[in-house]
Amino acid sequence: MTIEQIQTDEALRLREFPVACDTVYLAHAAVCPLPACTRDAIKNYAEACTGGDQEDFMPPNLLRDTRQLAAGLLGAELREIALVGPTSLGLSFIAQGLDWQPGDNIIVHGNDYPSNVYPWMALAEKGVELKLLEPNKPGRIEPEDVFALIDSRTRMAALASCHYVSGYRIDIDAIGRELRSRGVLFCVDGIQTMGVFPTPVEHVDFLAADAHKWMLGPCASGILYVKREAQERLKPVVQGWHNLSCPDFIAQERLDYKPDSRRYEAGTANLLGIVGHHASLKMLNAVGLDNIADDLLAKRRRLVPGLLAKGYEVMHADAPEANTSGIVTFSKPGEDMAALA
Repeated sequence: MTIEQIQTDEALRLREFPVACDTVYLAHAAVCPLPACTRDAIKNYAEACTGGDQEDFMPPNLLRDTRQLAAGLLGAELREIALVGPTSLGLSFIAQGLDWQPGDNIIVHGNDYPSNVYPWMALAEKGVELKLLEPNKPGRIEPEDVFALIDSRTRMAALASCHYVSGYRIDIDAIGRELRSRGVLFCVDGIQTMGVFPTPVEHVDFLAADAHKWMLGPCASGILYVKREAQERLKPVVQGWHNLSCPDFIAQERLDYKPDSRRYEAGTANLLGIVGHHASLKMLNAVGLDNIADDLLAKRRRLVPGLLAKGYEVMHADAPEANTSGIVTFSKPGEDMAALA
């Protein structure tokens, strides 16, 4: 399936995306509808599981292949991907797994989505301080805003790849490159770009993203990316049979973690969710992120001028296209926007 086929073959579009039969769906930044391929994968697996042990009916190499597909979206290595579920959980693993010292500080955008604020706030009990970004324009973080807050005790910057209200995409490469040169870790909440825009991780140490937005997957079936070089620094905060050596399911006398990001997958996998996520990732990789991004931005280039022409105020309408996204926030003084929706 290609972008061109989706655009020109209405029957194909409606078959693969049933929500389009009677809805113009504009809420992928919240929770996506599932594509038909994902529905069918979950349905077929669930039906098979009524016949016995659920793991016996798991598609061959499901977990490995899902990690590989997710790695493909990021330009990462297979060994750097863990299947951990919600973004909040992945970010909490990162927050609690590092060796913080009293007086360390983290650069955070206080008006970010709560999932990327609360895990860092909780580190106050360890003496870690937050340095809150206050960009000149709401939800519009420029590299210089981040760099200006770095001091000798800054250990990490924890930022969203795209702000959930403004739709402004940060320059991940520019920020990450400078942070690395200064010895500062970079953690990214990637849920608003992964699956719809390239989200480069060459200069990123950690990234978490659930599947239920632009990756078109089931809720709570997301991923955690931990750069190979950072895996020894990030201690697993949960322990179980899956991330530790336990031959023949017998507990050993020492904790021997798996040698890659599977060390963060402590227990039995969410097989139903991962079956669905695998199907969605397979489709996204086949269509191609660049093609998806180009198509979305073409729609945005038509939408934003149209809204402005009708008198609406569009948040960051002047942003460079490289910093825009599929999130378009607009309003008009005196108009009931809820009624418009």
